[in-house]
Amino acid sequence: MTREGQSCAACGSSLRLRALIALLSEEIFGIVLTVPEFPALKGIRGIGMSDTPQIAELLARKFDYTNTFYHQSPRFDVTHPDPMDAGRYDFILSSEVMEHVPPPVERAFAALHSLLKPNALLLMTTPYNIGGETEEHFPELHEYTLARLGEKFVVVNRRRDGSIETFEDLVFHGGHGATLEMRTFTESSLRDLLLKAGFDQVHFAGENRPEHGIDHAVSWSLPVAARKGKFQPPVAELANEYREACRLAARKIRDLEAITAEYERHSAHHEMAHRQWVAETEQRVAWIRRVESDWQERTRWALQSEAARKQAVEDFNRVEASEKEAWGAVETLARKLKEAQAELERLNRSKWARLGRRLGLIG
Repeated sequence: MTREGQSCAACGSSLRLRALIALLSEEIFGIVLTVPEFPALKGIRGIGMSDTPQIAELLARKFDYTNTFYHQSPRFDVTHPDPMDAGRYDFILSSEVMEHVPPPVERAFAALHSLLKPNALLLMTTPYNIGGETEEHFPELHEYTLARLGEKFVVVNRRRDGSIETFEDLVFHGGHGATLEMRTFTESSLRDLLLKAGFDQVHFAGENRPEHGIDHAVSWSLPVAARKGKFQPPVAELANEYREACRLAARKIRDLEAITAEYERHSAHHEMAHRQWVAETEQRVAWIRRVESDWQERTRWALQSEAARKQAVEDFNRVEASEKEAWGAVETLARKLKEAQAELERLNRSKWARLGRRLGLIG
């Protein structure tokens, strides 16, 4: 896991930031907590130096905490702090700042020490190497400016003796032309600088805490705790916070009991409604089955009636055809009878018939 980069998918924090906050928690509370788990102790006053907005907002909810900036309000210049702020703070957070402070850096560390109460903490991160001494990139920096020369930036410096010097191959943090690196610390020189500034103890926090997303891949550039005196959290505020936590827990238990009773009531009502629904459904299914059976019976009756109707129509058609045939035969016989009568009439009128009657041969 690298030191920089958003390695937490949930909050977007880096390993460096998580390790610094874990160190803050352990130094103040004695255990490692996530920031939402911090008790709200407004009696503890802290100051941040160019924190990210997310962590500054969370810390301001827990402490009397102010985030500051070098270039915008609220401003804070660690090389020229306000004398009114001397001995005002219980802790100071400095994340990736001290490598950018103009020399002499000893003045900045002494200023941080002066801002803290007699029993207080400086918690910081800064890049450093393991061996050697601090490398000042611009040891005689006095009156200087950052100038662009073609595609590059250079530092132009007027030394105290009036001579001019320029520096190329600059190192920037946060992108080309952003924040200029003034020096590279080492572990031993950083410890010496803090002790000479008046801090009693210096602790380099290399502990891994995988459950909090802290697993250092290297043994340098670790968070540092510089202790001034012995910090003690305000007991009264801790007691009040504990009392409020107990009250909140009791209220949550009551809320849970009320929710549980309401759930059981709704569950019983739902169970009764479910049983009623099942009974009504069974009745409707039985009614549907009766209707279906009746419909099937009516369908069979209708089919039988249709077959009888077709048979009657066929019989009627046959009778009608027979009747037509009979009437045709009657008409034929009637015609033949008329023809026979006409022939008989003709014969009666013929001379032969008259002769036969005269002779007594026919009646």
